[in-house]
Formats: sequence, structure tokens, C-alpha cells
Amino acid sequence: MTSNKSKGNNTPEIHKGAGHSAPYPVSRLGAAVELVDLARQIQDADQLTHAKANAKLRIIADQIRVLQNEARKVLEDVKQEQDLHRVQCNFPRKPGQMCHLYRKPDGKRYFSLLSPEDWNGTPPHDYLGSFRLEADMSWTPLDKLGESDNSRELVNRLLAASFDPER
Repeated sequence: MTSNKSKGNNTPEIHKGAGHSAPYPVSRLGAAVELVDLARQIQDADQLTHAKANAKLRIIADQIRVLQNEARKVLEDVKQEQDLHRVQCNFPRKPGQMCHLYRKPDGKRYFSLLSPEDWNGTPPHDYLGSFRLEADMSWTPLDKLGESDNSRELVNRLLAASFDPER
């Protein structure tokens, strides 16, 4: 690294190369560079950098909120499924089977294979809902049986696309 000072004295060394490689402006035709202009450029760059970082952090914060809501929903679903697995049941549970949930007057819940329609619309106890036991031992409420699982469909489409040689 060379110094801007000549050896032995305090006079600055004069640039002897081409003007475009000079460490300082050498042409009077170029715009004057003031220290204030440089400071303003730095300030503008800092403001843009902060604004960009702020926007990215807002997006991440929104994603965190969505993920927190999803986590809450997963935990609620797990709790409901655990509760359903603990309900009294006097028959072996099999995947694919519909179980109908009732509550006795003392508050105890039980599963039955008989639906309210099987009781001619007047079951002996309060009817709470019907559930299908799935192969993964999860419970699907009767009103959700017709709904498709969007994530499962998306995965199937992605797999089909990745194995399709024409794509």
C-alpha cells in the first residue's frame, strides 16, 4: 500500500496515472463532490436499507402469526382427538368405522354404533356428534367428511408433476 505522502516531506504525492484511476477528482468538467453530498448519499442509503429490512421483518412477523395460529389449531385438534380416544366404547374400534357420540344424564360420554336415525330420531341420551375413525387413528367429524384435504391434493399434484416426463 502506498502513502499519499512523498518520502521524507509533508507534500502530497501527485497521481501520475490515468484520470479514471485517480483516488480524487482530476477533471474540472466533472461534478464537484462535496462532503455534504457524500453524507446525504450515505443517509439515503441507510434509510432505504432500513425500509427494506423493515418490510422483510413485517412479512416474517405476519408469517409467525399465521404459524402460531396453525400451531394452536393443531394443539386443539390433538386435544379433541385425545378426548375422543378416552370416551367409553363397548366395541372394538376399527378404522373406517362411524361412531356416534352420546352423553348420559350424569355427564359421561360414550360411543355407539347406532346413529340417532337408528333410534327413530329419539336416541336415549343427548347426541353430541358422529365421527369416523381414520387409518391414522384420528377422528373426522361427520360434517367434515365431504371436505377435501387441500394439502393432500397439493402433494399429489406435485408428485404427479414431478413424475410426468412431458413436463
